[in-house]
Amino acid sequence: MNHQDFTPLPALAGGALIGLSASLLLLTHGKIAGISGILGGLLARDDGERGTRLSFVVGLLAAGVVLLVARPASFPSTPGAPLAVLALAGLLVGFGTRLGSGCTSGHGVCGVSRLSPRSLVATATFIAAGIATVWVTRSLGGAR
Repeated sequence: MNHQDFTPLPALAGGALIGLSASLLLLTHGKIAGISGILGGLLARDDGERGTRLSFVVGLLAAGVVLLVARPASFPSTPGAPLAVLALAGLLVGFGTRLGSGCTSGHGVCGVSRLSPRSLVATATFIAAGIATVWVTRSLGGAR
C-alpha cells in the first residue's frame, strides 16, 4: 500500500454515514440494517415490508450509480480477478451470511453497537477470516 491509498477522511465520512443510516433505520422503522436480511426478505416473501426493503436496496444501488457518475476513478476499470472467481466468492459470501445468520452490516455495524454477544463473535470471525484470506492470497503470490 502506498501513501496515496490511505484516505482517512473519506473513510471516516463513509463510516459516519453508514452509522447514521443504520441508526435512522432503527429509529424510524425499528429494523436492523442487515443487508443480507433485507435483500433475503425482499426475495423470499411478501411480509408487508416489501416497499421498505425495495427502497433500501434501490437506495444502495442508486448511491453506487451516483458515485460512479460523480467519481468514476473510485471504480476499477478491470476486475481484480477472473469473473468465475468473483462469482464463486459471491456465492461463498452468500452461504456465509446464511450460515452466520447475518452479514457484516447486520453483525458488524448494528450488532456490535448493541453489544450483541452473537454479533461480537460473528464480527471477530469475519475479521479473522479476512486476515487469513489476505495472508493466504499474498503467500500464494496473488493480489497485493
